[in-house]
Amino acid sequence: QVQLEESGGGLVQAGGSLRLSCAVSGGTFSWYAMGWFRQPPGKEREFVATISASGRNTDYADSVKGRFTISRDNAKNTVSMQMNNLKPEDTAVYYCARSSSNYITFRPGGYNYWGQGTQVTVSS
Repeated sequence: QVQLEESGGGLVQAGGSLRLSCAVSGGTFSWYAMGWFRQPPGKEREFVATISASGRNTDYADSVKGRFTISRDNAKNTVSMQMNNLKPEDTAVYYCARSSSNYITFRPGGYNYWGQGTQVTVSS
């Protein structure tokens, strides 16, 4: 049984930073790409970032490029996302997800396991 648990969310002022982490148990972590998605209040879930199984390839939503960095540690079965220069529009519940393949994808349908989410709130 695959389980994902996010941590690191919280309240931060605009311009600040947070680091989200996701611990994965079950399955073979190093075989699968991982992703971060978010759901802002009153909106649909949207893609944020993805990283391939090896960690060599990444992709980001245009809205976070240059501010967010996704990384993974295959020895520790964790994926993280460093979020810098946060903006009020980054306020959302952030979800970690495990892909069904080893390559990066921005499609939610490409992910078959999801965490419960962690709240990030950025005040202006």
